[in-house]
Amino acid sequence: MLSFLQGKVILKREKFIILETNGVGFEIFLSKRTIAKIPQIGQNLKLFCYLDVGERSLKLYGFLIYQELELFKLLRNISGVGPKAALDISSIGSPEKIKKEIEKGNEKVFEDIPGIGKKKARKIILELSGKLKTITPPKKETIPEDEAFLALINLGFQKEEIKRALSQIPKEIKDSQEKIKEALTILGK
Repeated sequence: MLSFLQGKVILKREKFIILETNGVGFEIFLSKRTIAKIPQIGQNLKLFCYLDVGERSLKLYGFLIYQELELFKLLRNISGVGPKAALDISSIGSPEKIKKEIEKGNEKVFEDIPGIGKKKARKIILELSGKLKTITPPKKETIPEDEAFLALINLGFQKEEIKRALSQIPKEIKDSQEKIKEALTILGK
């Protein structure tokens, strides 16, 4: 089973990217939330993947963190929830946020998702209640919110050296692009 890919972003569109891995281009569908976080064309990226086997097609779905993949798999096991709906649900927010909303029984969290009405929302909440305990929250270190950190990881630098470089950048520099430039200067020494 294909579960992880690493390579260079060749093409980036609204719903998918093409990732070149060892000379092969993989079309990988991503949530809107994930698309917004991935690096630009030409940069390296690693994704956890789910291969969806349909009657007439094979489609890859990608996730930046393993917990998003776990949530996607749980959603796909619910009858009536297809891969597009599962991807849209995973786009609502972090797995922890979705878990909290489902545990509260909040049907309104699914309002903007095409094909998910009140009845299906109740079914999802009912079927996922209790199962979401298997989704372990990631360590803060594995999914930093800082875009500069993610960009430097995708450029191949080690976490510890990135942390050291970012800690040396003046606090008044808030722009991610500026942080990246400064960090690259520091890392280049």
